[in-house]
Amino acid sequence: MKNVEKGWDLPQIVFSLMFITLMIVACFWVVQPFVLGFAWASMVVIATWPLMIKLQHWLWGRRSLAVIAMTLILILLFIIPIGILVNSLIENSGPVIAWATSGHLLLPDMHWMTSIPLVGRKLYSGWHHLVQGGGSAMMTTIQPYIGRTSVFLFAQAGHFGRFMLHLGLMLLFSVLLYARGEQVGHGIRHFAFRLGSRRGDAAVLLAGQAIRAVALGVVVTALVQGILGGIGLAISGIPYATILTVLMIFSCLVQLGPLVVLVPAIVWLYWSGDTTWGTVLLIWSCVVGTLDNVLRPMLIRMGADLPMILILSGVIGGLVAFGMIGLFIGPVVLAVSYRLVSVWVHDVPAPEEDPLEVVEELAEIEHEAHVNAK
Repeated sequence: MKNVEKGWDLPQIVFSLMFITLMIVACFWVVQPFVLGFAWASMVVIATWPLMIKLQHWLWGRRSLAVIAMTLILILLFIIPIGILVNSLIENSGPVIAWATSGHLLLPDMHWMTSIPLVGRKLYSGWHHLVQGGGSAMMTTIQPYIGRTSVFLFAQAGHFGRFMLHLGLMLLFSVLLYARGEQVGHGIRHFAFRLGSRRGDAAVLLAGQAIRAVALGVVVTALVQGILGGIGLAISGIPYATILTVLMIFSCLVQLGPLVVLVPAIVWLYWSGDTTWGTVLLIWSCVVGTLDNVLRPMLIRMGADLPMILILSGVIGGLVAFGMIGLFIGPVVLAVSYRLVSVWVHDVPAPEEDPLEVVEELAEIEHEAHVNAK
């Protein structure tokens, strides 16, 4: 019997692709609850891996001791502070909502304006006329919106439960990755090399640089500014300093800066007549507000040189797409993609021809093709 050569077996190819697709979808379906926690842990481990290696060297080369030390550091930096902040937010949400929705919101008298040289009395007189003429009516008009906004913000506290779940998964996966980091990294590089040879391996390394740059430039800067701003609020005697610190860190993560919280606090101190601490907080706010202009570029360039518009888009887009954890994932996704595309584009030299000559050459080719067609 003669062997009949067969061409492409289309049904076999189609069913193979369907089976592979089904297995991929099933795998993602199973691990879907752990994806965000594992992604967060991966970013934390990649960003702090040099620190873990140093700790291992200091701890007599014992990986187990280094993993324990890094776990304690993560608990001190993430678990305990966030737990305290969430607890404080839940405890203080009731009084803040009651204050915002009450009918006793009045504009302050601001008698301290009279102490301003030259223009102080005129400013106080203008403010006094504003309060007498329409200040109360203005506050009555905007008061319902203040209450609704406050209720909406504190209603989002329910999402903290899911956030804390991802936080716990992040800690668990971080311990595993610290313990087996080299094996995991080698496996990822091997898989990337199988897909794209040396280019795939280089893509993994570039992705690691981008992740470290985002972690250092965005997260560390936000934490430093938020903590320093919170210290200033606490020392100045601002009430609900813990909640305001949370808001300040959040505003720094979304690239709005700490002044969104610090400026109203300064105004409140002057309104209440505490001009001394108001001036101290004003000076401290100038330092904290400008710190990111120095700290963020320096930290980002320690990992990879990334444009700020990319970081800003990743933070806002990640927040919309994934919630609070998207503040960390969004910039990383865009940063990794940007680095890979940038390297791919620069594999070839940039065109040196004059644009007009290129346009004329294309026009001539199109004209010849049109003539030949006739």
